[in-house]
Amino acid sequence: MASRPAPATIVRAFLAMLLPLALAACGINSVPTAEENAKAKWADVQAAYQRRADLIPNLVAVARSAATFERSTLEGVISARASATQVKVSADDLSDPAKVQAFQAAQANVSSSLSRLLVTVEQYPELKSQARFADLMTQLEGTENRINISVRDYNAAVQDYNTRIRTFPEMIGAKLVHGAKPLTPYEAKAGADVAPDVGAMMNGN
Repeated sequence: MASRPAPATIVRAFLAMLLPLALAACGINSVPTAEENAKAKWADVQAAYQRRADLIPNLVAVARSAATFERSTLEGVISARASATQVKVSADDLSDPAKVQAFQAAQANVSSSLSRLLVTVEQYPELKSQARFADLMTQLEGTENRINISVRDYNAAVQDYNTRIRTFPEMIGAKLVHGAKPLTPYEAKAGADVAPDVGAMMNGN
C-alpha cells in the first residue's frame, strides 16, 4: 500500500496554495499596479497640456497677422505659457499636493489667458475668417477636450489607488511593503469636465 502523506506535508502544501492568495489580498501586487496606472494617467495629462502649449505659438503668430490686434492680450498668453512650461511635476511628485497644485494653477492661468484671447478675436472678423486660424481653433477645442478626459481618467486612477492603500486588507501590503502614500487628485475648476465651446467664445456667447 502506498503510504499516506505526513500531516506536516499536507499542511505545507496547503499553506503554499494559500500564500499567493494571501499576498494578493494584502495588496502586494495590486497596490503597485494601481500606482503605476495612476502614474501612466498622469503622463496622459501632461501630454495633453503639452499639446496645448505647442499650439499656442502658432495661434499667437496668426493673431499677430492682424496689425491692430491687442498686444497686451498676446503678451498675456505668451507669458502664461512660459510660466506653465516651467512647472514640472514628475510621477514621483504626485504625493506632494503643493507641487500638483502649482501645476494646476499654472495651467489655469493659461486657460484664462486663452479665454481672453478668444473673446478679443471677436473684434477682428478678418482674423476669424482665416482658414489657418479656424484650423487652430478646431485643434485647440479638441485639445481642451483631451485635457478634460485625461484629468478625469487620472482622478479615477488616483481614487482607485488611494482607496486600496486605505482599506483592508490591501492597506497591509501598502504600509508594510510599499510604504505607500496617497496620490493627489487634479482639482480642476468647476465645470472643467466640459470642454470649452471655442466657437461660442469667439461669437461672444
